[in-house]
Amino acid sequence: MTCNEARSLIHGYVDGELDLRTSIELEQHLGECASCAREYEAVKALRSALRQDLTYFEASDSIKRQIRSSTRAAIRAEARSQSRRTITPYAWRWPAAIAAILLLGFGLRGMVSGPPSMSDALGREVVASHVRSLMANHLTDVLSSNQHTVKPWFDGKIDFAPVVLDLAAQGFPLIGGRLDYIDGHPAAALVYRYRLHIINLFTWPAERAADTKPSLATREGYNSVHWTEAGMDYWAVSDVAAHELETFAQLVREGGASLSSAQRG
Repeated sequence: MTCNEARSLIHGYVDGELDLRTSIELEQHLGECASCAREYEAVKALRSALRQDLTYFEASDSIKRQIRSSTRAAIRAEARSQSRRTITPYAWRWPAAIAAILLLGFGLRGMVSGPPSMSDALGREVVASHVRSLMANHLTDVLSSNQHTVKPWFDGKIDFAPVVLDLAAQGFPLIGGRLDYIDGHPAAALVYRYRLHIINLFTWPAERAADTKPSLATREGYNSVHWTEAGMDYWAVSDVAAHELETFAQLVREGGASLSSAQRG
């Protein structure tokens, strides 16, 4: 299968429209072609983003009661008004009732009961950066599977040295890296692959932060694992299964600990 043939089939594959034989052939090509694999990830990310609802927060019980009360009052008032007028078959002659019902529907979804926590807001920003890297076709600034090529690339671009590991033997080959910005400061984004999936590992200094254990969360259809270790913040983000991303995070932690021990020795 050529790249042109593969790219013409990616949308159908993402939508589940291909037959089994074609799907297998395409999967084999995507596993061998990094360029087409990135195209596949971008299409999948776009599809996921378009299907996601806007961020909303559950309305408080008091707001729900107020909306229900207003809705019932509006319906009763409109019913009394209709009884004094000629009956008409047109549903849109009940503007107040319809408006109240719409208010209830949108109010319960969109009324904000409180702001998101700082951790949750940062998690959403990291996920957004992951999706943006797939959709903008800007996954890497330095494209290399060699950790000794990727790590030096960051020299002079950021004021810290990210831990760059070779995890190909464990099933997570390095693709490259890029410079990103998270929470208003530079971050190193290390890009790995697991089968057909892309994993972004974001890292930056965490000043005076205590070490924390990995914490798994799901946002906008993407899994993320966050932890702090040795004065650095780490966020691993991908659409891989949660246990696979946790395995990746554990490998990064173990690899980073091994490097630290070797440097001290």
